[in-house]
Amino acid sequence: MSTLLLTRADTLELMSMTEVLNAVEQAFSDYARNIASMPSKAYLTLPEGDFRAMPAQIPGAAGLKWVNVHPGNYRRNLPTVMAIIIYSEPETGYPLSIMDATEITAYRTGAASAIASKYLARKDARTLGLVGAGKQAQTQLLAHAEYFQFEEIMVYDSSVEAAAHFKALFPGFPITAASLEKTAGADIVCTLTPVRSPIIRRDWIKPGAHINAVGADAPGKQELDPVILDEACVVVDDIEQSIHAGELNVPVTAGLYKRDRIYATLGELTYGKKPGRSNNTEITVFDSTGLAVQDMATAKIVFNRALERGIGFRFDFIEKISERVSSPIKDPHNQ
Repeated sequence: MSTLLLTRADTLELMSMTEVLNAVEQAFSDYARNIASMPSKAYLTLPEGDFRAMPAQIPGAAGLKWVNVHPGNYRRNLPTVMAIIIYSEPETGYPLSIMDATEITAYRTGAASAIASKYLARKDARTLGLVGAGKQAQTQLLAHAEYFQFEEIMVYDSSVEAAAHFKALFPGFPITAASLEKTAGADIVCTLTPVRSPIIRRDWIKPGAHINAVGADAPGKQELDPVILDEACVVVDDIEQSIHAGELNVPVTAGLYKRDRIYATLGELTYGKKPGRSNNTEITVFDSTGLAVQDMATAKIVFNRALERGIGFRFDFIEKISERVSSPIKDPHNQ
């Protein structure tokens, strides 16, 4: 056996958003039905950022993602988020692949929000608001475009240059740089910032809006006015992660929101245990913290496509142990 090394360029070439959406939706369903499993993320916090260790298993695959979030990396011309996955054979534990997971993380996160919008947004949603114009905004747009036909896509960023760059990347979409207030007034709103105090006000949110709260993915982070959560139908990817490190973490710690008010996990919607949106006027919120089962589902696509297409570099990471030892092993202390 050998280990397949896949670079960032390799993984990007081997993924399509359509396949990732299907795989991630199945992973949510499998997780909700206890067919897939994972512990909560383990965090290692440093002055400059943090690392997360994210192991998981899904049918036919297992592995670990090691991912960082360093907000100041733009000053070094490095991505804010970088990751690798060790993709292992479940039967033996053999490391089948070591792959860059920076693009995998971006794709599966965008996919999760779009899947939540599929079940929670109004069917006639025609405007998309992206709060934050970084890398994650790109895959949020690509994933949502698989399900919705938008008449207007509004993007806000504290950097005017970042918003302009984002618009230039997608000349075929009806994108406008807008104020934070106007962007938050879209039919579907995706919040994608690293802030630690609310920037989205309740009175900016229209009746029937759906919000994907993505930026709050560690303790202390918060993007939404807690009043929004108090009035909304809230769905999470994972209850424990959401109340300890998601958009809910600060309101729960402050006693402003109770965990028993969570309506459902996204997996409960995807496999039909609970219905999605109930009417056209309620506000819905999806608290996205990011699940390791999403990463494994996407890594499985990447690995299988790499085998089919002969992409990647193979090396002997672990040599087989001979069943017979040709000569006795000597104890260096008994000479």
